[in-house]
Amino acid sequence: MNIFSDIVNSLPGAVAQGLIWGIMAVGVFITYKILDIADLTVDGSICTGMAVCAVLMTNGVNVWVAMLCSLIAGMLTGLVTGIFHTFMGIPAILAGILTQLILWSVNLKILGGANLALPARTYDVLTLLRRESSIFILIAFVVVLVGLLYWFFGTEFGSAVRATGSNIKMSRAQGINTDFNKIFGLVLSNGIVALSGSLLAQYSGSADINSGRGAIVIGLAAVIIGEAIISKI
Repeated sequence: MNIFSDIVNSLPGAVAQGLIWGIMAVGVFITYKILDIADLTVDGSICTGMAVCAVLMTNGVNVWVAMLCSLIAGMLTGLVTGIFHTFMGIPAILAGILTQLILWSVNLKILGGANLALPARTYDVLTLLRRESSIFILIAFVVVLVGLLYWFFGTEFGSAVRATGSNIKMSRAQGINTDFNKIFGLVLSNGIVALSGSLLAQYSGSADINSGRGAIVIGLAAVIIGEAIISKI
């Protein structure tokens, strides 16, 4: 009975954490399924989002501004990968690995050490491990994010991005700037991943240099399993 009650009590925290990783999986979905690129930058960009958010909030910056800065920082990491891939001709998977390795030093410099605490008792965080309202806040984030992306990929530009991942040769034949679309997709994807990192830092109460390890595996697993389940419905 005690085991059952412990499981029930842990559900809100597990659901909230799942929603945060779900936001990250949305970013992975953009590169993996739409652009047909396995972007390994994710392991570094999620930690970048955590580091930027934690550092700014501990220095008195508003949580919303800190999250916006995390989003922009993540977009810059995607831009670097995009430039490596398109302008320098480096294969996408190797470009992601290079950016990920660069971000290890960058994130360490941002944090000023291996980790940085972000206690909820001191700072006004949006999400918290034992705060039930965190679930509703995160659900709102997911709904708004998915709604905006659904709208965007239905636009002419969004359709061009989807076409780039679907058939790059035909897209070029139609006059679509595929290099720009690849960069844009990587920028958008890593921005979303870094945003989830900022939420994760607030939720866990800290940012750690090792926090991003395995994020790409979690994201790809979520996308593959989710697609398999939806296809059966």
